[in-house]
Amino acid sequence: MEVIDVAIFAFEHRKRAADWEDDMRSGLRVIAARAGGLTRFMNAYARLSRLPQPVLTPTSIRALIERVARFEIRMPVEIIGGPEVSAQVDAAQIEQVLINLIISAVDAARENHGAVRVRWQQTPGTLEIEVEDDGPGIASFSDLFVPFFTTKGNGSGIGLVLCRQIAENHGGSITLANRTDGNTGCVARLRLPG
Repeated sequence: MEVIDVAIFAFEHRKRAADWEDDMRSGLRVIAARAGGLTRFMNAYARLSRLPQPVLTPTSIRALIERVARFEIRMPVEIIGGPEVSAQVDAAQIEQVLINLIISAVDAARENHGAVRVRWQQTPGTLEIEVEDDGPGIASFSDLFVPFFTTKGNGSGIGLVLCRQIAENHGGSITLANRTDGNTGCVARLRLPG
C-alpha cells in the first residue's frame, strides 16, 4: 500500500473532530503552495539549464523553517529557534535548500537513532541557519560538492551542489562540518546576507 493510500485510509477511518474540514483545507493549502513553488522552481531550472536568479522578498525566517520542518515526516525536527528575523531571500529557493539539508540530516540521524535540530542567529550583516544532526558524521569532505557524486543508493548527487549554488546566488555560502562538541554528527551552516 502506497504512503498516500495509508494516509487516506487513516484519515477516512479516524474519529473526526468538529473542525476536521478546516484542518484538511489548511493542510491541502500547504501542499498546494509547496507543489506550486516546486513546480515553478523546477520548470525554471529545466528551462534555463541553470538556477534562476533569486527573486528577493521579505521573508520570516522562523515561519520558513517551521514550514520546512513540518514537511519531514520520518522524525520530528526540533526547532531550537533564534531571533525574529525577516530576510530578503527567494523563499522557494531557500526552502529547497533547507529541505535538502534536513532530509540529509534526518537520513544521518536515523543511522544512530539520533535527532535533528535547527537554529538560527543574526549578527551584523549575516544570517546563519544551522541544521545539526546526531548521525555518524562525514567521513570524507572531498566529494561533498561534486555534481552527481552521491553516497546514497537513491541519491542524485545534485542536492548539495544545488544548495551551494542557491546560497551563492543569494550572496551567501554553505558549509558542512563534523560536530566539535564531543558528539557525533554534522552541522550544515547556511550563511546569508542579513
